[in-house]
Amino acid sequence: MKKYYILGFVFLTYFSPFFYSHLWAVKAQESSVESLEENVFFADVVVRGKPIFQVGGLANITATERARTINRRIASLLSQSNSFNSVEVTVNGDGSSALLRVNNRVLMTVTTQDALDFNVSVSELAGLWAEDLNENLSQPSLVVDVAQRLDVTIQGLVRDTINNLPSLVGALIVIIFTWLVAVGVKNIAFVWAEKTEGDRSTEILISRLCYGGVWIVGSVISLGILGLDFGLLLGTLGLTSVAIGFSLKDVLGNYISGVILLAARPFRINDQVVISDYEGTITQIQLRAITLQTYDGRLVYIPNQQVFQSSIVNITASPFRRSSIVFGVDDSGDLNLVKQIIRETVVNIVGVESERKIMILVKELIPSTVNIEVLFWVNSRRQSFLQVTSDVCQGIKEALEKANIETPTNSYVITVDNPSILDGGLHPTDTVS
Repeated sequence: MKKYYILGFVFLTYFSPFFYSHLWAVKAQESSVESLEENVFFADVVVRGKPIFQVGGLANITATERARTINRRIASLLSQSNSFNSVEVTVNGDGSSALLRVNNRVLMTVTTQDALDFNVSVSELAGLWAEDLNENLSQPSLVVDVAQRLDVTIQGLVRDTINNLPSLVGALIVIIFTWLVAVGVKNIAFVWAEKTEGDRSTEILISRLCYGGVWIVGSVISLGILGLDFGLLLGTLGLTSVAIGFSLKDVLGNYISGVILLAARPFRINDQVVISDYEGTITQIQLRAITLQTYDGRLVYIPNQQVFQSSIVNITASPFRRSSIVFGVDDSGDLNLVKQIIRETVVNIVGVESERKIMILVKELIPSTVNIEVLFWVNSRRQSFLQVTSDVCQGIKEALEKANIETPTNSYVITVDNPSILDGGLHPTDTVS
């Protein structure tokens, strides 16, 4: 467990400053939300998505709230009619305020404070705003409307980019720092796993998990700097988790199965295995699938979920593998001599484990032939199993031939009940009854 504590300490050392800074930033943001609108002195009046002029706050209402009220009235007017009369300007007797009306509906009031803000008279300011409203309330042509909307969108994008430039720079710095830390942690984890685990598959798993974990933490911090609402994100993920689970069921199953296989290690790279209908050598183990090269050189990609649910035969899990051959000798030969010759021959074959017991068994007695089975062990990690078995077969045959011990072919004994039919000889087409 000590090595896992070390990795945890590395994570905390690198990322605790970001967590604390993000926490203080969230608290500061929450405390400043209430006073944000109070610090906005002017807000846009918008017609069809285009800002046309700005209004300031009054004694009993902020600029943002006042603009929101005016925009709501304009939007209501646009949704109910496509034709408008000119904006009417009504200035009161003492000139301290003016009303702007359209189709007998009050849009806004121009006050003395507005005139002071823009250093003009109330009537003059009311006339300017009325001209802006008349120009933008009329239905523009399609080309003009598209051009205006595009212009507003570009201006808004540029304005938002400039306003969010510190956040973008901060997020970029965190991403670069995360990449550097992720690469470093990946290399450290791989070297550590290489010294402690001794298994290539587990080393790859540990390094990849550390690499991905650092990127997850760094991505969360970057999104937090950009102002992402994690509560809203988690709520959205909660609502869509069922749909995501069904749509990515097979993909997630393969990754989870890959983690389990890499942790359980039923096989390693370069092991010879049998999985379902495929037999060959493991060349690559990934989180999604494994790559198996068959003995005839074909590459087979098997999803980890299928591997996890199948029976796995690891041929090279043990370094020693037993092989056997069966052959026949003439029943008139000396079986003890035959066994001695076979044993001496098998022991001297390169690749046969002479330290392990070699068994020579009389397997079957048939007319004129004795079938003998030879069982021996091969170090399958050092020598080719098939090649050693072939060498043993060839060596036994040559040794028996040198000792003049026959390995008979199939022979048949025919008994004739009526010998007289053989006096004149038999023709291949004759029938004997």
